[in-house]
Amino acid sequence: MTTPPALLIAGHGTRDEAGAEAFRDFVRELGRRNPRLPVAGGFIELSPPPLGEAVTALVEGGVRRFAAVPLMLVSAGHAKGDIPAALAREKERHPGISYTYGRPLGPHPALLSVLERRLDEALGGTGRTPQDRSDVTVLLVGRGSTDPDANAEVHKAARLLWEGRGYAGVETAFVSLAAPDVPSGLDRCVRLGARRIVVLPYFLFTGILPDRVRQQTEGWADAHPGVDVRSADVIGPEPELLDLVMERYAEAVEGDLRMNCDSCVYRIALPGFEDKVGMPQQPHFHPDDDGHHHHGGHTHSHAH
Repeated sequence: MTTPPALLIAGHGTRDEAGAEAFRDFVRELGRRNPRLPVAGGFIELSPPPLGEAVTALVEGGVRRFAAVPLMLVSAGHAKGDIPAALAREKERHPGISYTYGRPLGPHPALLSVLERRLDEALGGTGRTPQDRSDVTVLLVGRGSTDPDANAEVHKAARLLWEGRGYAGVETAFVSLAAPDVPSGLDRCVRLGARRIVVLPYFLFTGILPDRVRQQTEGWADAHPGVDVRSADVIGPEPELLDLVMERYAEAVEGDLRMNCDSCVYRIALPGFEDKVGMPQQPHFHPDDDGHHHHGGHTHSHAH
């Protein structure tokens, strides 16, 4: 019987140790749930272990084939550029290995169900009916990116979350690199008539940026005592997330890859981003989570 490829989980990385440990725990749980499948995980930046170290661990364990799944919600620079470049580099470092690359998680229905659950928890109960939600406006807050395609995916998630669930509306905001920011998003909700708002972080695990979302929400709420504003929790290591990662793994193994290319700035000339079309692939540094400091010049590049 042919041995299935190993599973490599690629994470973003965070300076928040609790968030990094949540990722590592998640990788360990995937291994426990799939005892016959070698599983490893690493980060692109900021947190140990680095992705290259995770690949080395698999190779030293006898792995020659693996499928890499980016543990990310949207297709931004890491998923489109950094991870493919890192994997290409590891292939050069470890002659004889082969790999396939999966797609990010995206606004999968299973994750939308978890987001709905987080909203109900923030509202003080579970299984709320559409009638109970008719005066609730949701502000879905994404990480934010310089890639318009990635930001558009957050808007797509917001629309899919709104459909059929009975909320008054689902608006979007970003905590870094893109507008509107959290206070501006809350202002917009009020201008649209909202009096009950739940701020929902579109993040997998805890970390500096989700904490910043909560802090900004609390600051805005203190300045607007007439508005009922609540903060929801991140998605977290739910069974739905574990199952979705294995779904993305199966897609990669079977060659059923569906990464979004229709609105990618590296393939399509979008207004203001024309110079990015066809840019070469190479790893690059990213803004730090807690200040967005660049470490020298870099080329933003992509291949998929």
